[in-house]
Amino acid sequence: MARQTGEAMEPQRSREGTLLQVVETLLDKGLVLNADIMVSVAGVELLGIRIRAALASFETAAKYGLDFPAGTDRETVAWQEAIEQKETCPECGKRAALKQLMDEYCPWCGWQSAYSKRLEEGGASEVTASEDSSESEQESEEASSR
Repeated sequence: MARQTGEAMEPQRSREGTLLQVVETLLDKGLVLNADIMVSVAGVELLGIRIRAALASFETAAKYGLDFPAGTDRETVAWQEAIEQKETCPECGKRAALKQLMDEYCPWCGWQSAYSKRLEEGGASEVTASEDSSESEQESEEASSR
């Protein structure tokens, strides 16, 4: 159906989103609220309150350097997993450890990167040797262009 000129756009509501998706997005991206509340009478400030609240997963908070309460044990397994570098799988869209995703496979859907496939086919020594030779070729090309 073609939209006529001057016709107002109506807001649309998609029923596809769920509470779980909203919470997952909030934890993934994070939410920070800053508020300054001041109570004054006749121009005289009587009370001032500053509030800063953050809602984020440990991974997101660690990524952006948010402070944690005193006494937070940063040596736990959960904390180490939170600060581990992760990447989104191009196949299923879920996050996994970067090293596992690139060197092995996606633990969620089994997707493999081209690098991990080369590792499987030729072995690690051949992949490393081919990378070293390509680096030396680049260096020799740069030297000859100078």
